[in-house]
Amino acid sequence: MWKRWVALLVICALAAFAAAQKKMPKPGWNLFKKQQDIQLGREYAQQVERQMYVVPNKELNDYVTRVGMRLVRQGGLEDYPYYFKVVQDDSINAFALPGGPTYVHTGLLKAAENEAQLAGVLAHELSHVVLRHGTHQASRAVALQAPAMVLGGLVGRSGLSALLAQMGIGLGANSVLIGFSRSMESEADLLGAYTMAKAGYNPLELARFFEKLESERGNPNWLVSRFLSDHPSPGNRIQALEEQLPYMPRGPYNAEEGDLAHIQQVVAQLSAPKRAPDQEPAGTAPGTGQVTAPVISLSGNVREYKGSLRGGAVAFSYPEEWQVEANPDGSLRVTGENGTVGSALGFGVLVDAVPTHDGRVDLPGDTKAYVQSLAQSGRNAKTESEPAEVTAGESPGLATRLSSDSPYAGGRREIDMVVTVDRGGTMVVLICVAPAAQFTHLEDAFQALIRSLRFNP
Repeated sequence: MWKRWVALLVICALAAFAAAQKKMPKPGWNLFKKQQDIQLGREYAQQVERQMYVVPNKELNDYVTRVGMRLVRQGGLEDYPYYFKVVQDDSINAFALPGGPTYVHTGLLKAAENEAQLAGVLAHELSHVVLRHGTHQASRAVALQAPAMVLGGLVGRSGLSALLAQMGIGLGANSVLIGFSRSMESEADLLGAYTMAKAGYNPLELARFFEKLESERGNPNWLVSRFLSDHPSPGNRIQALEEQLPYMPRGPYNAEEGDLAHIQQVVAQLSAPKRAPDQEPAGTAPGTGQVTAPVISLSGNVREYKGSLRGGAVAFSYPEEWQVEANPDGSLRVTGENGTVGSALGFGVLVDAVPTHDGRVDLPGDTKAYVQSLAQSGRNAKTESEPAEVTAGESPGLATRLSSDSPYAGGRREIDMVVTVDRGGTMVVLICVAPAAQFTHLEDAFQALIRSLRFNP
């Protein structure tokens, strides 16, 4: 009889063990094939490297590659043509494109307290690749927006990034390809932690690093803001991972691919980045007398604006190098030195409040009408994306991406991100403007301003 009781206890213990241990997440429904993930990653990597400065330092890139490939090989990640590059950007971030291209900001290298934290962020990003989160979300968008394309088999043709761009799917803010939901973040946490443990890193360092950044959410310096925007917290990360520790590969967690302190010294000694291939020079075009787009430098520190906007109170944070000026029509212009050309805004943010005809805001309809009026106002304006849901402060909004001729000479184009916000009787509009070559550089500042927006402060 006692043998039967022992057997029953063992079965119950195993059942409890199995119930407590989460199954590893798997890729979801996807219209794209794995090879198309790889193709998309390669196409988007070309865009990234035209807009961001890849550090030509072999020591830095080799170190990040060693850490990344340790995770892939010893962590048992699915095979993709991964590669790792360091980009010179002080914001604390990293991102992996579908199919494996992975970019680490110098700000992340400086912020990590140990190699395990760096490895944790990389393991998290690589988990998004393996779980195919980007193309899973793109598949849903494609199926909703263009079922005829899906049925016609156009998804399988070349130039996938161009096809997706026609539907407003790209690498901008809140992109479905690199910006994920809380449930996807939770999946990447779980798979990333198991990958770390297999590769010899303490999986709790992943949670500790995320928690450290979460504690700085209210910091006026936005170097962490893009990371928090790209990585929405799924909850208490430390508690979730601690619950899984008994089922993870045991240590020793002593993996080390280099001296992080030395790597941080190398980063600190980097010279100012050269212009990325798409970045335009400052000053005047030689021999033409035409004004060119200035190179825009920001420290990451902000000021606070509190004032009125067409009779209503408004507040927001903006870069300390810029100023807020009231336009004659009651709107606000937020820009820096050389940010205007005549009366036109060359870079910065225009903030306005638009009354509705019946005192109520129909955000989709009013946004459509407003964007159409912009597109018809000249300067060869084109709509680049359909409206996407965003939050401005604590208010619901829509973001629509346009492009138009820049007021800077030379046939340049600019990006105009139009954010519309429902404020009951009025629709608040923010137009974030920058030369196309510098929009990515300013996007963190734009996002910080949008998130800080407050009404009746």
